[in-house]
Amino acid sequence: MKLTLCLSLTFLSLSACAISAAEVDFAKDIAPILETNCVSCHSGDEPDGDFTLTTKELTFESGSGEAVIPGSPEDSMLYSLTILEKDDDMLMPPKRSGGPLPKESTDLIKKWIEEGAKWPEGMELKAREKVMPKVATADDMELVKKIHAKIVAQSEKEKKATDSYKNTIPITEVDYEMIAIPGGKFVMGSPEGEELRRPEEGPQTSVEVSPFWMGKCEVTWDEYEPFMITQVDRRKDGSRIDYDTTKHTIVDAVSQPTPPYTEMSFGMGQHGYPAISMTQHAANKYCQWLSAQTGHFYRLPTEAEWEYACRAGTETAYSFGDDPDKLKEFGWFYDNANEKYQKVGLKKPNPWGLHDMHGNVMEWCADQYVPDYFAKIKDSTKNPFIKPTTLYPRSVRGGGWDDDPDRLRSAARRGSDASWKQQDPQLPKSVWYHTNAQQLGFRIVRPVEIPTPEEMYFYWNSAKDVY
Repeated sequence: MKLTLCLSLTFLSLSACAISAAEVDFAKDIAPILETNCVSCHSGDEPDGDFTLTTKELTFESGSGEAVIPGSPEDSMLYSLTILEKDDDMLMPPKRSGGPLPKESTDLIKKWIEEGAKWPEGMELKAREKVMPKVATADDMELVKKIHAKIVAQSEKEKKATDSYKNTIPITEVDYEMIAIPGGKFVMGSPEGEELRRPEEGPQTSVEVSPFWMGKCEVTWDEYEPFMITQVDRRKDGSRIDYDTTKHTIVDAVSQPTPPYTEMSFGMGQHGYPAISMTQHAANKYCQWLSAQTGHFYRLPTEAEWEYACRAGTETAYSFGDDPDKLKEFGWFYDNANEKYQKVGLKKPNPWGLHDMHGNVMEWCADQYVPDYFAKIKDSTKNPFIKPTTLYPRSVRGGGWDDDPDRLRSAARRGSDASWKQQDPQLPKSVWYHTNAQQLGFRIVRPVEIPTPEEMYFYWNSAKDVY
């Protein structure tokens, strides 16, 4: 009996040793780790750190040539960077992308390199989508109800004021101005005879819009960057990892962007310049963040509100008339912008005091973009709004610094496109940045009538659940 037991234990021990000694299978053990966590950032024309991990040749020779040194894991950056502390800026993958890797994964990478880093000939790696675990977040309907209560209370204090006003963002002490826009009816869209008109701009339809306030200028980096960059550990959805109801405020509970992969002004200027390249979701969340601080309900304008405010009582191609030769007095576009955006508010305003409605940066609206917009609203022309149901395309208006004059007309319409994220290395793509849309910004509106919490929630989250 003892002999049988000893033989059994010996057999198990030898089996365990055999398993432990088994050579790492690259295709089975290593490739899935790299494709899920590393290849998305280390591929393409501009890989992070100049390291490309798609083929054996590129992995061993790109960058400084130290990504993988067969037989020496401690000298191989593919291993040494994966075992850094989670707060180290050099950690791979970075914390914002789900790092650090589990110890089982780093141990496999180490063993693979120790064994000579064997990589099957001709095998090419392709990035896989990384499914991040879903976690509870404080940025939910209950938060919106708290912000709604604050807005109602603030409205009662102000006794339904309707004048234009200047306000200060409490957290950052940055000023912004809101212009009072009277409610009314207008003819939306362009007439058939308007030069360079496009089919999606009509047929012209009489539309009624309720009163609201609109940002005098496009949201600037001074206003937006403190929202975008916070030095706070966040999940990919922007929620705080350390959120604590006992010490954090309703403002802290609002999801904010994860750190950008590049300098988002792209060298075009920051102080006084329009913020750019954010997704519609990011613009929505900025509105929620600002609302939570000020006790005013802010959101993106609907297409109808935007065109109504842009026209400012006019019926011409532009708010200053039909002559595009006058555009240089009112907007920045291809002919005068010097291939970059310019500071807000330098050009003449429209008749209602709004600057840069024509050009500088095109501006997000709240609607789903549909080519047959006017057919969709013909039976509901009071405060029309095409409620979004898919991520693309969403509506933008106004034209930008790289556009020709026809795209800056009051009725010109455009839809967002997935190609605006083309250079984003993340999988799935970031919910916060459109790195290829450097003409894209936004301005805010505040309706006089306060909506329900459910309506607020939709405006602030219409692009969240479809990413």
